[in-house]
Amino acid sequence: MVGISKDAPAAQKKWKEKLGLPFPLLSDADTAVQQAWGVWKEKNMYGKKVMGTERTTVVIGPDGKVEKVFPKVKVDGHVASVLESL
Repeated sequence: MVGISKDAPAAQKKWKEKLGLPFPLLSDADTAVQQAWGVWKEKNMYGKKVMGTERTTVVIGPDGKVEKVFPKVKVDGHVASVLESL
């Protein structure tokens, strides 16, 4: 498991420590990875169109192939859904 966000490594480190996350976080400051995966999208924020990350979970199998994609992730119930799919 790995997390990727636009946040700077220092901010990610602070967040990881605060939440006690047991997996690495990778910084994608230029959004190249998010664009390649199609999750850097136009969103509406308070009536304004802005670019941002569509929270997405991608399950990748041992063979390196994508097994399942969970788009538009909502926190409640998400972990259970992912574990059930495994």
